[in-house]
Amino acid sequence: MLRLVETSELSSMDSSLVEDSTTLSVLNNVMEGLYRQGKDSQPVPGIAKSYTVSKDRKTYLFKLRDAKWSNGDPVTAHDFEYAWKRTLDPTTASEYAYIMYDVKNAKKINEKQLPVDQLGIKAIDDHTLEVQLDNPVPYFLSLTTLAPFMPINEKVVKEQGKKYGLEANTVVYDGPFKMSEWKHEQSFKLEKNTEYWDKKKVKLDEIKFNIAKDNSTAINLYETGAIDRVSLTAEYVDKYKDDKEFKTAQEGRLIYLKLNNQNPILKNVNARKAIDMGYDKKGITDVLLNNGSTPAYYFVARHLAYGPDGKDFNDTTGDFNKTNIAMAKEYWEKAKQELGKQSVALEFLIAEDDNNKKISQYMKYELEKNLPGLTVNIKMQPAQTKFAMEDKLQYDISLAGWGPDYPDPMTFLDKWVTNNNIAYSNPKYDELITKAKTTLLQDPKERWKALADAEEQLLGKDAAISPMYQNGVAYLEKSYVKNVYNHPYGVKNSYKWAYIKK
Repeated sequence: MLRLVETSELSSMDSSLVEDSTTLSVLNNVMEGLYRQGKDSQPVPGIAKSYTVSKDRKTYLFKLRDAKWSNGDPVTAHDFEYAWKRTLDPTTASEYAYIMYDVKNAKKINEKQLPVDQLGIKAIDDHTLEVQLDNPVPYFLSLTTLAPFMPINEKVVKEQGKKYGLEANTVVYDGPFKMSEWKHEQSFKLEKNTEYWDKKKVKLDEIKFNIAKDNSTAINLYETGAIDRVSLTAEYVDKYKDDKEFKTAQEGRLIYLKLNNQNPILKNVNARKAIDMGYDKKGITDVLLNNGSTPAYYFVARHLAYGPDGKDFNDTTGDFNKTNIAMAKEYWEKAKQELGKQSVALEFLIAEDDNNKKISQYMKYELEKNLPGLTVNIKMQPAQTKFAMEDKLQYDISLAGWGPDYPDPMTFLDKWVTNNNIAYSNPKYDELITKAKTTLLQDPKERWKALADAEEQLLGKDAAISPMYQNGVAYLEKSYVKNVYNHPYGVKNSYKWAYIKK
């Protein structure tokens, strides 16, 4: 048995409705789509055993293997058709439906412009699934590993009604494990799914998760031998960094500052550049965090996306606006002159969290010290309130994070086309992103260049946001835990191949 801890309660086991990272990670281990993330985070066949794709790369034909749900029902192409249509049906109100918008007519259906039966998915027979896309998508197989693309057993949904997904036994599972127990706000258990098609590869009989909302409780559980792995927040890193069980891993998640581009001060590009270059990012990663995080002078995460030349996207684009206090001061003086102001106050919005508090205090100190006449006022809010304020543009600067859904720069860059929650709008940027999503899909080299140009426009020329660091995670793991895989995008962990070697 593997014993783990999560910091929050699960939201639901309904793959149409989930969007929080904790539950998505659990779903990845109890459910399986056409493909799943392999040990190296590349997509490997799941319920699909093979596929063919048309010459224009817009029609996929998936051949499904003989697979079963945990109740013994066969997993069929109809389960995929039903699930995808259900997720995109506006009455389902799925927050994560947008990730499916590449499927033919998906966006129009989700926005109530077309009926759901117009979706580009069709079960030809129980073992053959046809999927049509609006445009070719180079990373489509990676998308099929994500929760909204997973199959759902229609019979069970109808039987359970509103209870579907809310308890361990109101769902059936087609992945390596099934949920056998869910004590809300306390713990949940996964056990090996004996109906899973690839059960011979699954070594663990059981995984038990405790729910511990604060890190000190979780570390205490680890210290007393009650759990086998635990994440560390910054204040614990120094204590454990010389321990043989201490490990770090880099995530694909980027932490950055949202700058409200319609704010009277921040609509000035020189003011934005001054802020972006006016604080020491290494101070955050090396002193405050100390957990494997690295300074980011880019927005598309490193070690995520590789171009037609095999090179990391970042090696193509390079760094933007590296910390340079003297230059930041010049931009700041220019901005104050253009705005006719000698003193400026900006509000810094953060979500309630010890880490965020520390970072915001550091940022206040750095920016006030380096940019004369600036006052930074920290405003701390519950996370949901903060998100709502961002969407209404009720902030000046906000501390934010973004994790990738698939291994392509687009997962970071299409956030900033016109109509976003930083009020950034640049027709040049919009055009580059649109081309990379449509006409350039047949020309990978030109598409890559367009994406690189877009990042340069966003950061180098417009400084629309200020990237801070690429997130690292520090954790303790017992030496007998083997083959728990961390993924840089989509979901956090896979337990399919994990085992205990005592």
